[in-house]
Amino acid sequence: MHELSVCMELIDQVEAIARSHEAERVDTIVLRIGSLSGVEPGLLESAFEMARLGTVAEHASLRTERIEPRIRCRACGSEADAGPGDLRCPACSGTDTALIAGDEMILARVELLQAAD
Repeated sequence: MHELSVCMELIDQVEAIARSHEAERVDTIVLRIGSLSGVEPGLLESAFEMARLGTVAEHASLRTERIEPRIRCRACGSEADAGPGDLRCPACSGTDTALIAGDEMILARVELLQAAD
């Protein structure tokens, strides 16, 4: 399950962010996941339950937001949302398109809790 290795990398990034802000713990992590990224949000959430144990994110919640595919046509230059399994340009029906969104995974937000003074 590659989602576990993705979560381990995520936890490393989140811990570095928490250290740099001198946070006591992480409250919420928000990930934006492209529907063509190869990462399954449900499996990622299950892996997160294991990966967070014993870390600054042990009590954090993980929220995911889906990013739909978007293309740019190399022939006519138009940009459009892409349908499932269809990366053709809706403007000119061209097939020479570039995927410009939908295959990424972005750490969008980390909510931290500071130690009380």
